[in-house]
Amino acid sequence: MAKIKTNNSKKEVITTARLPSDTRNKLLILSKHKNKTKSEIIIEALEMYYEKEENELDSYTLGLPYFGKYGSGIGDLSTTYKQRFRDYIVARQNSY
Repeated sequence: MAKIKTNNSKKEVITTARLPSDTRNKLLILSKHKNKTKSEIIIEALEMYYEKEENELDSYTLGLPYFGKYGSGIGDLSTTYKQRFRDYIVARQNSY
């Protein structure tokens, strides 16, 4: 069960997490090196993680600058590709 602690009109909830001993040791070393509490370091790390997740783009958004960039100007290529391929093969065979 989480405890609610009030601090300057902020509601803070205490949450516990199990950490592997090597991760805990790294956290202790980092907190001493940065002169910050373990909670401050964990909060900063979570905020960076949330920011990274929010800024991650999906494949459609990443591809937007490239869609239609090298267009042929022919609007029916997706519907007439079979006939165009047949015409290409016939023209190639007739050229010999």
